[in-house]
Amino acid sequence: MSKSVTLPAGAVTVNEDRFSRFRLIGWWDQEKLRSARVLVIGAGALGNEILKNLALLGFANIVVVDLDSIESSNLSRSILYRASDVGRQKADVAADAVRNIFPEAKVHPITANVVHGLGLGLFAWADVVLAGLDNREARLWINRACWKMNKPWIDGAIEGINGVARMFAPGQPPCYECTLGETDWAILNKRMSCNLLALESDTEGKVATTPTISSIIAGMQVQEAVKLLHGLPVLAGKGFIFEGLNHTSYKVEYTENAECMSHYTFAEVIRLQEASRELTLAQLLARARHDLGSENVVLEFSRDVIHKLVCPGCGAEEELFAAVGTVPYARGKCATDGQMRAVITAHSYSGNEKFGGLTLDQLGLPIFDVFTARSPKREIAYLIAGDEKQVLGQMATGMAH
Repeated sequence: MSKSVTLPAGAVTVNEDRFSRFRLIGWWDQEKLRSARVLVIGAGALGNEILKNLALLGFANIVVVDLDSIESSNLSRSILYRASDVGRQKADVAADAVRNIFPEAKVHPITANVVHGLGLGLFAWADVVLAGLDNREARLWINRACWKMNKPWIDGAIEGINGVARMFAPGQPPCYECTLGETDWAILNKRMSCNLLALESDTEGKVATTPTISSIIAGMQVQEAVKLLHGLPVLAGKGFIFEGLNHTSYKVEYTENAECMSHYTFAEVIRLQEASRELTLAQLLARARHDLGSENVVLEFSRDVIHKLVCPGCGAEEELFAAVGTVPYARGKCATDGQMRAVITAHSYSGNEKFGGLTLDQLGLPIFDVFTARSPKREIAYLIAGDEKQVLGQMATGMAH
């Protein structure tokens, strides 16, 4: 409900509503924020502050992703959670809280691991991605996904009373992967054994933080999103560093790594109306051969999958079809002779493999994903858009064609 307010002599009369004070900013366009599609990954300390800010600013289309449930330790750093929420999924509670702040907002929660459980269609849906994460593996995956789908993302990182906010523009290096050094890669490599089975989690993710630094960094992240949507200058390829002990801040400019593996964007994306359960690999390959005008076509997956485990001793095979990183190391031992089994992976389908009869949802990949078809002269990225409604619910755009 709005009301007319008369300002002091010489001022103008304004129409007061929820967002009227924002409109006093000359360049402000509230509709741009209302209509923007925002993907928030991580609903911990940073994610709470990001979501709170989005709600207060009037963002009305939000998807929030988190894998974890709420613990008591979250309550000192997460404005959206209460003691009665302990044990519930973070994404669900955060979505409810945003709707309580801004009832007009549509907020869709997804409980999933960003690396293994999110199809690239989610990144295609978003206008901007905001991340409040605590590990490098997830950031690296987001970086590569955003590059593939040509989407901007804004990262935040905090420790103690210090933090950094940085913006990575689509198709414009340097990117997040460009910033990684030898220490970062060593930590990333610790997550996986030499045979691609997942080792137990280390201490990454248990970072000392405070709610004050969360507020500062998340505020910068959301402010960058507001500027981006208005076409204003942003921290593209740069970082804002805040040092809390002396309250100093400065900007850093990252350097492009010419050998970076993230710098790849799909040139052509076709949205298919079928769902993953309705298409086999063989059927998709036939479609790709027709579209590309060639029999020499390979379908590449969005990520590697473990096809099977093979025991070198007894020769027994176990077919799995699970994303690399989701199978624990202990699962690798053969139940018959106790030997560590060899991991056989698959990352593509050319028509010669024996699993062409599997539907796309049986491969161990998330639904609403992308399969890339390559011929010697051209490539097409197929977005399996028939999954959109199942993944996004009321947030689905219905743009499959």
